[in-house]
Amino acid sequence: MYSTRICPYCQAAERLLKSRGVERIEKILVDENPALREQMIQRTGLKTVPQIFIGDMYVGGYDKVAQLDRSGELEKLLEL
Repeated sequence: MYSTRICPYCQAAERLLKSRGVERIEKILVDENPALREQMIQRTGLKTVPQIFIGDMYVGGYDKVAQLDRSGELEKLLEL
């Protein structure tokens, strides 16, 4: 998950994922390294955080993860 230390949506995404049983979240802190922010933009086309990947699959930001959770699709993705 591309993140920053102070982003409330990043924190909400982390809480949501942990509530669904995700034990380890690799946080890539783009506020500490501009090259990582550029990497995030190259991978996603977006400048905002969080940008979440499940395995190698790009999922999106917090709103998308919350939508997937409400629809039951997040659970299926986490099982892969």
